[in-house]
Amino acid sequence: MSTPAIELKGVTKRFREKLAVDNLDLVVPQGSVCGFLGPNGAGKTTTIRMVMSILFPNEGEISVLGKKSAVESKDRIGYLPEERGVYRKMKVGEFLMFMSKLKGADPAGLKGRIEKELERIGLTGVWKKRNEELSKGMQQKVQFLATIMHQPELIILDEPFSGLDPVNVRLVRELINELHREGRTIIFSTHVLHSAEQICDRVFLINNGEKVLDGSVEEIRAQFDPRTIVVEAVNTTIDNDQLRTVPGVHSLRQNTDNTVEVTLASGADPQAAMSAIAQTGTMRRIEIRRATLEDVFVHLVEPGDSEDVLRRKLSDTASGGVA
Repeated sequence: MSTPAIELKGVTKRFREKLAVDNLDLVVPQGSVCGFLGPNGAGKTTTIRMVMSILFPNEGEISVLGKKSAVESKDRIGYLPEERGVYRKMKVGEFLMFMSKLKGADPAGLKGRIEKELERIGLTGVWKKRNEELSKGMQQKVQFLATIMHQPELIILDEPFSGLDPVNVRLVRELINELHREGRTIIFSTHVLHSAEQICDRVFLINNGEKVLDGSVEEIRAQFDPRTIVVEAVNTTIDNDQLRTVPGVHSLRQNTDNTVEVTLASGADPQAAMSAIAQTGTMRRIEIRRATLEDVFVHLVEPGDSEDVLRRKLSDTASGGVA
């Protein structure tokens, strides 16, 4: 069995009286795409900073690429921090050449490779522009390139989609998928679970510094029975009051596309509920929706926030980004 790309054993981090990370265990296999997921303030960035040896745990052990510290493998790692930053006065090409060489990139043909990558991410013609002349989104894409140009084995991205428009979210997602196909291990944190669901083969959900869930996406989905039914009426408004009377219905959520998501109570029979819903009116569509990561997270977290509050924390609008 190959050495894990990252392994955490009993990792705990305190900031004075605040317990930021609580006894985390985690194994990230080589070649996987693993999402560090959870609401803002859950402990994702603190965990990543400990992995990168920017912070150190009060308790526990961390190994990175088989070493006791990321410092020992620094040129094999690409890291995009949550706090974005480029050398503003440097020209884009000069900055990318400098950062790539700093990380040990092969200088042979480096300029051509950078120019090709700039073109691919829609930044043709910016080589001689200063970073400060670029928009924030363009600067973020430049920094993403600076993270991967030395062809690292392990890539760690902290909130990589934050602040990007839909087109660039899709572009970054495609780049991550391409890096995955090349066999690189990729870890990224986000509180937008929909984005992670489209990329990850493994997820690690934390809330208030504690592990909530850890496993492959398919394993996690298999653990949860389908509890959501999507209902769409034919040319009429759905009678939500009538839907609430259907046995087994726990709650309803009205969508902007005139569909209603019916969440069933634990143990309710989805087929029986669908049959009963069909009797409430003329329906265009009644279908079971498989559990999403957001559904799973909302179901598992400890009481404190209401379901609506949790979903807002995990939604695209809460982040200002688009999944």
